[in-house]
Amino acid sequence: MSTVGKALSLLESLSLLNKDAGLTDIARLSELDKATTRRLLVELEKHGFVEQDQESRKYRIGSAPVRLARIREARYPFLRTAIPFVKELAEASQETVHLSEFTGGRLATIHVEDSTRAHRVIVEIGSYLPFHATASGLAYLAFSDAHRIDAALSNPLESFTEHTVTDASEVRKMLAETVERGFSICKQGLESGVVSTAAPIRTPSGQPVGTIAIAAPLVRANINTLNSLGASVAEAAKRISEKYYGS
Repeated sequence: MSTVGKALSLLESLSLLNKDAGLTDIARLSELDKATTRRLLVELEKHGFVEQDQESRKYRIGSAPVRLARIREARYPFLRTAIPFVKELAEASQETVHLSEFTGGRLATIHVEDSTRAHRVIVEIGSYLPFHATASGLAYLAFSDAHRIDAALSNPLESFTEHTVTDASEVRKMLAETVERGFSICKQGLESGVVSTAAPIRTPSGQPVGTIAIAAPLVRANINTLNSLGASVAEAAKRISEKYYGS
């Protein structure tokens, strides 16, 4: 891996932590030796990508990524465009609704509207969504080109629960069903007791750039409920696409 790749991998590892971390922990998470980790942290700190607390000597994400994110959002206001539709869908469904965007070859959660119900699904902002084991992943992959589908299903598929579909041929059937319906359904693929439905947000040419999804506890979502939520999520995805790209 190149030096740049190591630095970005280290930054990625640091972003997954919910508290400041010391050199030893960061080196372990990044699978780098301490000397390399220290050198990369020094360079990242110079450019504002990480910060070191002067008392604890521990590190956290710096302000530079925030600045870059704001610049990107100002020029390509995907998040600002989509959030009102996410909020509207969360209020109507009374379930957790989350928005994802395809970046760096993966699907990442970029916004979440939590359900107001006591029994609800928790989705973490920044979490990556496996293509084969989530409704978001299935929705994105179903409307992608054959090359991307083949790439996503070419390696062994990880099992997250006893319900995760890890047979590539079965996943392809799920993708075909998703295209036919216009939205995906995933039952306990990533987490037991959770079901979800999602639809792709697409460019005018049809290429998906992200997804919008509803996640609900299994006890509240029978097949009729899922189909109803799926139709709502597909309509929301269509409206986001039209608002962002124009009719």
